[in-house]
Amino acid sequence: MKRFFITLTLIAAFALSASAQKTFVELPCKADKTIKYWDNKKAPHSNEETRDETRDKNGHIRQTSQTVFYLYQADADKATGQAVVVLPGGGYGAVCITREGFALAEYFKSIGVTALVVKYRLPNYGHKEVPLEDAQAGLEYLRKNAKKLGIDPAKVGIAGSSAGGHLAAYTSTFTEDAKKPAFSVLFYPVISGESCMTHQNTFLRLLGKNHAPYLREYYSLNNRVTTTTPPTLLLLSSDDRTVPPVNSILYYNALKHYGVPASMHIYPEGGHGWVCKDTFRYDKEWKMQLKKWLEFLNKEKK
Repeated sequence: MKRFFITLTLIAAFALSASAQKTFVELPCKADKTIKYWDNKKAPHSNEETRDETRDKNGHIRQTSQTVFYLYQADADKATGQAVVVLPGGGYGAVCITREGFALAEYFKSIGVTALVVKYRLPNYGHKEVPLEDAQAGLEYLRKNAKKLGIDPAKVGIAGSSAGGHLAAYTSTFTEDAKKPAFSVLFYPVISGESCMTHQNTFLRLLGKNHAPYLREYYSLNNRVTTTTPPTLLLLSSDDRTVPPVNSILYYNALKHYGVPASMHIYPEGGHGWVCKDTFRYDKEWKMQLKKWLEFLNKEKK
């Protein structure tokens, strides 16, 4: 009988231990390599997320607390020497990794640009430094492994969509100069926190529900541009009702004010969230313009 109770106790202890372990979503994709980089225990800061990660039918990941990199390495016969950290959108409440992450990375790879998709930890209402350090870690990973990956560490850029565009611009303006990305590609990005033009939930999740009003101005990235902000390409639609086009226009004007090379394409229609969507009327156009812009940057760097 005593042995029976000991066995039951061990089983209960094992079950409790297993239930205490967080569940992380494993994602099917065509990445050449998956790197589990760090979690809240090992990263410099924590987002204090205690819930399991979840993935919905569209592939959107929520409640992220583990940072994972998905590497798409350009084939040697196509490689341009450039690389890019890819940051999907999701309003800082999810990581919409399927199209704005994996599909976009596949396109970069097809034109010879090595891509690293980041499943970043979300700010969880106020932990604003967390997604930034994940994006910066992606840049560091590519540069550190540049020789092995066949890329030029001076040609590592960043790309983001929607809130991922905010994170890409955030990284481009808040990172110390020597570690900034070489270029930025922003798809319909959230830029400003001003109430009349922002995506409200993006800023609430980044700064917290009861944040001080001055923080909105501080994290409005058009206010953070300097002469050392990297060259930037902005791609958006005129009829975007989710993130008003004025966000990109403010950032573009700030870039031009400080003499930073910038290009912007505003398509007449398409709304929001059209990256790698076959039904987007200007799918071929944005891909061609992105490729040409990257080729232009590559020539300038030689």
